[in-house]
Amino acid sequence: MSDKETRTLERIEGVSIIGNSEASSLSQPQASAVLRLDNVNKVYGSGKHAKTIIGGVSLSVREGEFVSVIGPSGSGKSTLFRLIGGLEAPTAGTIELEGKAAGDGERGRIAYMPQQSSLLQWKTVEANIELALTIAGVDRSEARALVQQWLPRVGLADYAQAYPHVLSGGMQQRVSFLRALLSPQRLMCLDEPFGSLDALTRIHMQQWLLSLWEADRRSVLFVTHSIEEAVFLSDRIIVLSASPSVVLQEFEVPFPRPRAGSIRNQAAFNELESEIYALLDNNSMH
Repeated sequence: MSDKETRTLERIEGVSIIGNSEASSLSQPQASAVLRLDNVNKVYGSGKHAKTIIGGVSLSVREGEFVSVIGPSGSGKSTLFRLIGGLEAPTAGTIELEGKAAGDGERGRIAYMPQQSSLLQWKTVEANIELALTIAGVDRSEARALVQQWLPRVGLADYAQAYPHVLSGGMQQRVSFLRALLSPQRLMCLDEPFGSLDALTRIHMQQWLLSLWEADRRSVLFVTHSIEEAVFLSDRIIVLSASPSVVLQEFEVPFPRPRAGSIRNQAAFNELESEIYALLDNNSMH
């Protein structure tokens, strides 16, 4: 593996999220939490130039839980990802990942799916996934076997030797998700992975993601700007305020799994969407 490939993959290895001591699930037994943030604060600059982006966020993601984070633009969601992924250190507060301190510069402890697929354009689909797995510590022969086993399951068997530029946006995101799914870390962090897709493809990808996740039940932290997407996918939804961000409220999603797309037509689904929208809208007025 070249230094260029390693540096490129390290830049996209990364992150997770949720919120304040009153609204979060910190009351859950500690052993069940894969991720815990306690009063995390992030300030950039100093003196009169200091700017607080995160104002004191506490949150948890439990084993096998799908948690979504919603907040206005500039609320520090991406900053939280960088802190959890070890790319930056918090100004104050603590971060624990699987019971051990995190956010101290140690990378590679989470599986990360970025907004864009971030595939290496000079590598085939198969080689892109294999490279990410070997960097994560998977033996090369095991990585190859996993890729050959899983590509047919995600509808990409015919594209194993194809290069990213021939894939549609949805297909590229499937490759990116599979790369995160097969990585050995217990926490997957998904940063608006469907934000660049058209509406119909996005709906199809949501259902596809759920079908794979429900068979695996890894812990997931999912950032999105779509309330409908968060309600459809999640066990819990964390709503952040504008910067400096705190947790405004946490919502338990009441719908059983597995979920079909038809739940979007239920009155309870639309009521939960409306409640979250009203919370964000009211906060934006302050």
